[in-house]
Amino acid sequence: MRVVLTGGGTGGHIYPAVAIARQCEKEDPKTEFLYIGGKRGLESKLVPQEKLRFESIDITGFRRKLSLENVKTIMRFFKGVKRSKALLKEFKPDVVIGTGGYVCGPVVYAAAKLGIPTMIHEQNAIPGLTNQFLSRYADTVAVSFEGSESSFPKAKRTVYTGNPRATTVLSANRERGFATLGIPVDSQVVLIVGGSRGAKAINNAMIGMAPFIQKLPGVHFVFVTGETYFENTRESILSQLGTMPNQLHIVPYVHNMPEVLAATSLIVNRAGASFLAEITSLGIPSVLIPSPNVTNNHQEANARQLEEAGASSMILEKDLTAESLFAKLEEIMTSRTSREAMSAAAKKLGKPDSASIMVQEIRRLTGKR
Repeated sequence: MRVVLTGGGTGGHIYPAVAIARQCEKEDPKTEFLYIGGKRGLESKLVPQEKLRFESIDITGFRRKLSLENVKTIMRFFKGVKRSKALLKEFKPDVVIGTGGYVCGPVVYAAAKLGIPTMIHEQNAIPGLTNQFLSRYADTVAVSFEGSESSFPKAKRTVYTGNPRATTVLSANRERGFATLGIPVDSQVVLIVGGSRGAKAINNAMIGMAPFIQKLPGVHFVFVTGETYFENTRESILSQLGTMPNQLHIVPYVHNMPEVLAATSLIVNRAGASFLAEITSLGIPSVLIPSPNVTNNHQEANARQLEEAGASSMILEKDLTAESLFAKLEEIMTSRTSREAMSAAAKKLGKPDSASIMVQEIRRLTGKR
């Protein structure tokens, strides 16, 4: 089978595409891939590292206000369609799969116009502009959150698949996660992370919360600051405490996040869809602080899905303080009953077989059973 993948801008669009590729390889090692991404997107760095053939197009996203830049974007779109058609005709795929981000627009549109089976995947509870546009052209729209099928009234077919990143974390080795952090196996771990680049608001809360962690002496706290914020965060905490407690671990970045997640008892994080797929698949209780700086405030909608199911507790960024965050963590970590209930609720939301479901739909589209 020959598969074209497209998606970009953020890891939340790229990693699900890679997860689909790995599941295709698992089921059919002869599967061939072409990944079409943006010239300037994160995918141009990440995808080649995954040993997938990568080709780029020059495309930018629409701005929500009228501007000359939108005229240029329309021109880039049509140039992107032309370039995509050339790549598709050369590669001759059986199917084209888009996982979000504006780069999907010209690629999936070109595939639909060429009569190639297409599928798009929406990670968030509130769909992005590109997927809303593509839903009328794609053969299948796959959604991560049950019930969000109604967001695509013009789609030919919608299917609830979950997020394929949920499958990726299942094979993670928790012992390696503990070893990475230098923490004894089976210790209680609270992981606090603001995304791959970090989040200033969460880091500030972490700094203010540092003196409180001694109230939970049996718990290891792992602060993932992001590369940019690491030195300042570490120095600010040291200036308060004098020495770094053994239970406090400050790191700029985690390269083997699935393994660290497998060792985590409770996570504090933003509410990006891929991360939520991972923690629900593993059944990790969470305190979610959705980013207010995203399109359509979709992270808050994502977080509410988990909170309403009892899998998570949400703190809006405007209400985030060191005191409010630690109070929530203390409440959960001192109650095994609460953690177990949240873990069970998270697992009910999880779709650990998501990647397999996606590949089943690919086979249905291509007729390759």
